[in-house]
Amino acid sequence: MVLEMFMESLFGFVDMLFVSKLGAEAVAAVALTEGMMSLLFGVAVGLSMSTTAMVARRVGEKNWEEAAVVAVQAVFVGLSISAVVAVTGVLAAPHLLRGMGADEKVVEVGARFTQTLMGGACSVFLLFLLNAVFRGAGDASVAMRSLWLANAINIVLCPTFIHGFGPIPAMGVQGSAIATTIGRSSGVLFQLYMLTSGRGRLHVHASQWRFKPDVMLKLVKISVTGIAQVLVSSASWIALMRIMATFGTAALAGYMLAVRTIVVTILPAWGMANAAATLVGQNLGAKKPERAERSVMLAGLLNMSFLGCIGLIFFFFAPQIIGLYTSAPEVMQYGVGCLRIIAFGYLFFGWGMVLVQSFNGAGDTVTPTIVNIFCFWLWQIPLAYTLSTVLGFGPWGIYYAITIAHSTMAVTGFLLFRRGKWKMVRV
Repeated sequence: MVLEMFMESLFGFVDMLFVSKLGAEAVAAVALTEGMMSLLFGVAVGLSMSTTAMVARRVGEKNWEEAAVVAVQAVFVGLSISAVVAVTGVLAAPHLLRGMGADEKVVEVGARFTQTLMGGACSVFLLFLLNAVFRGAGDASVAMRSLWLANAINIVLCPTFIHGFGPIPAMGVQGSAIATTIGRSSGVLFQLYMLTSGRGRLHVHASQWRFKPDVMLKLVKISVTGIAQVLVSSASWIALMRIMATFGTAALAGYMLAVRTIVVTILPAWGMANAAATLVGQNLGAKKPERAERSVMLAGLLNMSFLGCIGLIFFFFAPQIIGLYTSAPEVMQYGVGCLRIIAFGYLFFGWGMVLVQSFNGAGDTVTPTIVNIFCFWLWQIPLAYTLSTVLGFGPWGIYYAITIAHSTMAVTGFLLFRRGKWKMVRV
């Protein structure tokens, strides 16, 4: 799962590596679009939480047929939502960018990028949901391989479509979106093959591809708080992006370069958190709650150690890391500052994400949703605005607010986890 999530993080890293050479406007367009896409990711991740929890619980009960039914209903839900997102993105891309604070140069550069990326929403949804199915079934290697394939294709196509090659014309920043969508779609095709061919642990038969309203309703019901949980977090990043945009294109570009680098390390750490969620779900299904709790403690310690080491690297080598993307002094200044300040909270980040996913793996999506609302909306955003704008710290105030809020979430999550109410949740 760690390798799987590392592969997921490569999409953003590869795209930004090539797009950053096109100028600050291109980087800003990608940053603002990714901010909007984070809402889509939030819905997909929220659905994947409930999918993993239900599949893992059925697997723990040795009920493989019902696990396959859950997988099919998750696909149907994902297809329905992604169709709405795709139509909205294609028709309203310029207006969405302006609403995010983009100036006309950024809109001109990035509108087609936004249309293409949001138009391919189906590939995003299915990649997340089907990998959640495989994780819940304890077949994480399939999820990892699907992202290997998707990234390999993206790495080849991204520079080809951006800069052109032979008969392929240079498409600029839109080429990045086309490459990413093709890569993700290829991964989805591989996932569907593994799910229907019987080569994985979970086999979906042709006769099972039909609507089951009761299962779909249960999945959606559990997903609602999970989606709300992730959307609270994702929407808070959009709010931070909106505040950051007031400090100019260079500040926004530097922030985005740092965030993309952070995501490269945070997503693999989410792999450890996802492993904890799967173990919690399967052990609760097997009536072994104490073993579930031990799994969470071990995963938390491992994650904290991993991110602690990464935080040290970020602090001491931030100029070299940001220098991989850009040589513009002002953009470098903001990117290095962001990377170093957020690195201070990495120990807490490791614990926080494991605890949040452990609640989700048990089917308790309400508790982490409440924690997210408090830490991100009632604490992080007001703190970011106060430090950056009211007290005059500028972008550095936003960086400090991110570190403080995530550290608060880790401490709060640990205190709630020790109460043990998650052991009694039924899914």
